[in-house]
Amino acid sequence: MLAWMDDEALRLTRETGEAHFFSRSRGRLWHKGETSGNVLAVEEVREDCDGDAVLLRVRPAGPACHTGSLSCFAPWLWRRVAERAATRPKGSYVARLVEAGPAAAARKLGEEGLEAALAGASESDERLISELADLWFHSYVLLAARGLDPADVDDELSRRAAEADLRS
Repeated sequence: MLAWMDDEALRLTRETGEAHFFSRSRGRLWHKGETSGNVLAVEEVREDCDGDAVLLRVRPAGPACHTGSLSCFAPWLWRRVAERAATRPKGSYVARLVEAGPAAAARKLGEEGLEAALAGASESDERLISELADLWFHSYVLLAARGLDPADVDDELSRRAAEADLRS
């Protein structure tokens, strides 16, 4: 997420070990998670070269974004799929698949994976791109149907990369 800090918010963050920010819309300091419980436990505070920007490395206790996503910078497609899975608007393909359950979403993902593999082996670049788009979309639908977030996949890939770096 991206948020504003003033000197007081930075002081409180360092003292408490949990992220505090200054809300420009509320005109006051706020402790991240004060209403949701989704606090950010600070593992590292980094300042840029001239000290006017701060990067926090945190361990979130739940979604960081007010939308319920783990990240405020989730891909646009994930935001759309998650919103439709949550609100289930009438006529929505995503809502229909999510309502059918994770097994139905998984079957559709398998179908799209096979189509992508076949396109990659012998069809045009345009066809492969089209099938991969279907595969990625249905991956998001399955994550939503299971109540997971793409950040979970990102974390797993980061863990694997760290393991590979340790082995090499």
